[in-house]
Amino acid sequence: MELNKVAIIGAGAIGSYFIAGLSEKLGDNLWIVAEGERAKRLAANGIIINEKRYTLNVKTAQEAAGADLLIVAVKYGSLRECLPSIEQIVAAHTLVISPLNGVDSESVIGERIGMEHILYSFMKIASQRVGNEIKYNPAVTLGLFFGETNGERTPRIAALENLLIGTDVHFQISKNIEQDIWYKYALNISKNIPQAIINCGFGAYTDSTHLAYISDRLRDEVVKVAEKKGIDIKGTDNPAGNNTAIAPDSRFSTLQDLDAKRPTEIDMFSGTLIRMGKELGVETPFNEFAYHAVKCLEEKNAGVIW
Repeated sequence: MELNKVAIIGAGAIGSYFIAGLSEKLGDNLWIVAEGERAKRLAANGIIINEKRYTLNVKTAQEAAGADLLIVAVKYGSLRECLPSIEQIVAAHTLVISPLNGVDSESVIGERIGMEHILYSFMKIASQRVGNEIKYNPAVTLGLFFGETNGERTPRIAALENLLIGTDVHFQISKNIEQDIWYKYALNISKNIPQAIINCGFGAYTDSTHLAYISDRLRDEVVKVAEKKGIDIKGTDNPAGNNTAIAPDSRFSTLQDLDAKRPTEIDMFSGTLIRMGKELGVETPFNEFAYHAVKCLEEKNAGVIW
């Protein structure tokens, strides 16, 4: 199995990381999938990543059909509307990774195209968008985690590893990918959401016992839901569940979205946890409050409330 033709849907933080990391190795065999005006804009302007401009080989979903690897890197809120394009791209041999935040993007995509195409994965990256530029620190970015759900080293694990070796994409093959995904999910909920509500930098988690308390309670609820699903994330030494070196003034994705008056991914974070909690009989009061608080902030940005 060889991954020679790679398609990416989404040119935000995650997509940009793969554009920067794979462009030199793949050249014109790295395809950015887009339609309409967005496709014209990306083809004309490219994208700036860490002060370097990248020219993009933009294709429609129809033109990208039959890619060896499809990287789904859209915002979670746009995932379902991308399913027709994903279905159009995927051929019998196509491998699909969706290293999005959250815990259910694989199942959402797999229900449409078949789980046999899906390789579980997630990203560890802290980035910021400034206009048309994406910035991140390559030195501290752990990058892509991926693995089979049974922990085996299969031919498709080897194929993805062979693609990434020698590139600027940092990666780690996980022996327990579902557990690692839940560790990352707990990290996102406990660190993304409180600072978004309070509007503060990452350093506030060590400066404020009150913010730390909220963070801990949000994580506790993720731990309890995961436990009901047979996944143990009570430990604190897993690299998927810890932040790398991050500046005290760092603002994570949810707060960045609110700053830019964009819709957030709160439905994927606390919203999904609340739903799973109800299904499993686990109470999630802190996440319920956080969910509605962020929704209020979205309404404020939209001018619905003042």
